[in-house]
Amino acid sequence: MRRALIPLVFVAALLCAGCSDGSGPAEAEAEASAEPAAVAAPEVDYGAAVRTAVAAMQKSSARIDEEILVGGGTDGGTDTFVVSIDGDFDWAGNRGRLGVGLSSPDSPGKKSPRVDEIFHDGTVYVGGFSESEGRWGSIRQDRAEAHYLLRAPVNDPRHVLEQVAQMREVKYLGEDQVDGMGADHYRGELGWETVTLRMAKDVRAQADVLQEMLGSIPVHAEVWVDGSGRLVRTRLDWITGEVGSTVATMNLTDHGKTVRTAVPAGGVVPVPTLSGPLAG
Repeated sequence: MRRALIPLVFVAALLCAGCSDGSGPAEAEAEASAEPAAVAAPEVDYGAAVRTAVAAMQKSSARIDEEILVGGGTDGGTDTFVVSIDGDFDWAGNRGRLGVGLSSPDSPGKKSPRVDEIFHDGTVYVGGFSESEGRWGSIRQDRAEAHYLLRAPVNDPRHVLEQVAQMREVKYLGEDQVDGMGADHYRGELGWETVTLRMAKDVRAQADVLQEMLGSIPVHAEVWVDGSGRLVRTRLDWITGEVGSTVATMNLTDHGKTVRTAVPAGGVVPVPTLSGPLAG
C-alpha cells in the first residue's frame, strides 16, 4: 500500500580550474573527488496523513457501526457494558440518524434499552425512551457535553474525528485488512485536553483526579485509511487495569451515501443537558 521513501541526497560539487587563489591541479583534483555530503531525509509526519484522511471524511458521509466496550477492571467489582451505535451520518451537511443500544455480556438475558438520535440543523433530537413514547428531547448540538471518558457528546460522530485529528507521536504500523480490503494503520496518543474535550465540568474534575491517581496512563488512538484516502476505522482506548478500561471502535462504510433527516413528528421538549449511558 505504501511506497518506500527514498532519501533525498543533495550533492554540491565545486569545480575550480585556474582559480586566482593559487590552488594547483592537485588541490582541484582532490576537491572534485571528495565524497559529497548527504543531507538526511526529513522525518515523515504521519500525523499529516491522519489529518488529511480526517479532512476528507469531514467533507463526506458514511455508514457508522460503533462499539464502545467499557470493562469493569481486573478486580471484578463492576460488570462489562457494550454501547452499540449504528446509523448514517453526513459530516459535510452535519446531519444524520443514529440508533444507540446498551447491553452487558455479564447479563446476556437482559433486554437492551435503545434510543434514536436525529442530528438536524444544529440540533440533536433524542427519542425512543420507553417511559416517554412518542416524545423527543432536544438540545443544541454545540451545547451538548460528554459525561464519560472516550464518549462523544450525544454520540456526535464529529467529535470522534476532531479527537483523532489531534493524535500526536503518530506511527505507521503497516498495512492491515479491514473488511477484506487493505488499509494503512496508524497509531498515536491523545493529549489529556483532547481526551476531555467538551467534557462536563464536574466529570472533568473527577477525570483529572483519576488521571493523577493512575499516573498519566496514555490514551491511544488508531486510524485505518484505505487506498482511496478514506477513513474506514477509528479506535480510542484507555486501559487502566484494575480500575477498568474503555475501548471505542468505529467502522465507516458506504462512503458518500445520501443522508436525509427531518425534525421528529412527535412532541419535542428542549432540555438543558442530556446524559446517561446512552447519551454519552
